[in-house]
Amino acid sequence: MESSQTTGTAASGGNGTINPQTGDGSPAESTIPATTSSSDDPKQNLNQVINSIQKTLGTIHQLYLTVSSFNVSSQLPLLQRLNTLVLEMDNMSKLSEKCNIQVPMEVLNLIDEGKNPDEFTRDVLNSCIAKNQITKGKTDAFKALRKHLLEELEQAFPDEVEDYREIRASSAAESMRLSQAQNILPNGDMKVKPEM
Repeated sequence: MESSQTTGTAASGGNGTINPQTGDGSPAESTIPATTSSSDDPKQNLNQVINSIQKTLGTIHQLYLTVSSFNVSSQLPLLQRLNTLVLEMDNMSKLSEKCNIQVPMEVLNLIDEGKNPDEFTRDVLNSCIAKNQITKGKTDAFKALRKHLLEELEQAFPDEVEDYREIRASSAAESMRLSQAQNILPNGDMKVKPEM
């Protein structure tokens, strides 16, 4: 009911609300598709919020231009732009309720510091790469240690190591069989994981 009132007053010019006559689609026009579409598509919801933000930024720029050169004759355009800003911010608020976006505080801090938020992404990726290399190094070290221990044990206890390898092979085959039984695809194919 509120959105129909908002769009109705914007179109009619009642209640002191005046809709600027522009050909690029006013906020009142953008309110209609946003409120009538009941789509739950996250990408579409996000695109609607982004479009609303861009319209709001455009309106704020127009307000800045109007205020910076204010005189008595620019009072009506100033009121029009203020009304447009209020309508678009209301529209943005309604659209944002449908979006569930979580922004890390570090990104907001970078923006507050006047830095590019892409630095956060770059730092996170570099940190992940460094941690991945450390983990890979540890894994390789454990594999080398295991191989070295098996070689040493095979020299000292050849029969026990042979029994160990047979038990390990049968255990790996059993876990592979169970894994394949659980990973049957709907079309009847099986996912086969490579043996490590």
